Amino acid sequence: MLLLFPGVRGPGGDPGTAGDTGAAGGKVRRHFAHPPGQAPAGGHGPETVWHITTKHVLAAWAWSRPGVDRVRLEQWTEDHDRRADVEVLLQDGTKVALEAQRKLMTDDGWRARHRDYARQDVVDVWFWRPGVHFPHVVLDEGLPVWFYSVSKREAATSLGRPHGQVHQWWQAPDLSMFGLHHPPCALDELERVAMPLGTLGLGPGGAVLPEDLQKRLLDSQLTMREEAERRKESEVRYARALQAARERAARAPAPESLPPLPPVSAGGLRCEVCRRPLDPLLARNRRHILC
Repeated sequence: MLLLFPGVRGPGGDPGTAGDTGAAGGKVRRHFAHPPGQAPAGGHGPETVWHITTKHVLAAWAWSRPGVDRVRLEQWTEDHDRRADVEVLLQDGTKVALEAQRKLMTDDGWRARHRDYARQDVVDVWFWRPGVHFPHVVLDEGLPVWFYSVSKREAATSLGRPHGQVHQWWQAPDLSMFGLHHPPCALDELERVAMPLGTLGLGPGGAVLPEDLQKRLLDSQLTMREEAERRKESEVRYARALQAARERAARAPAPESLPPLPPVSAGGLRCEVCRRPLDPLLARNRRHILC
């Protein structure tokens, strides 16, 4: 049995009773209660308006995306060690956990939750409250960082600015890093971009950027890929020219096999090209006419 506090809809959308409870000004309220004796040890902490609003907005957004088979609030994983704010089941069988995080987490705390989800084949997508310093271990794990603003009704994320073109950057295995990229790397300079939540897609990898933003990233990366191709082609041409020069040198006769130079009389001249005797009439040019 689950007792609902006012203003919150229960499973299936059934409304609770009327009226709000919580801190003055409505900043904090309790959204549900367990029957006596059935609450978790230590009890529940009060939910902020941002958290409860955001998770309901995320649930509605997930339901509106194509390819979604089920959306449920506050669902435990199969191992009962993690409870997602919003659990989404896609039609291809992928499970997605949408988390609305309102305060800073430690690296170890976030990593433990992320790896528990990964171990159970659940894709975790984190939406942080604007202004919260998210743990940069999120970027170390290769995940994007999402934000949701209740007041603006928009989502935001961070793009990684292009990496510096140092050393032989064009030989890097992943050239996308030299244009705008998403998700960013842990030490990147970041560019924040905002968009209506409804423009985000939802797929097996989590939230998907809008098409116009995807095109911006691809255009930025395409410029760098084209420059890298030009650098690689230049390297190939240089290597071929160097190889040809080495082959010509290998075919050239050794110095000791060349015939000896004709003798030159005392005070005589030699052509600076072929080293044969040079007529004094050609002394000004220092070479034979045909050399």
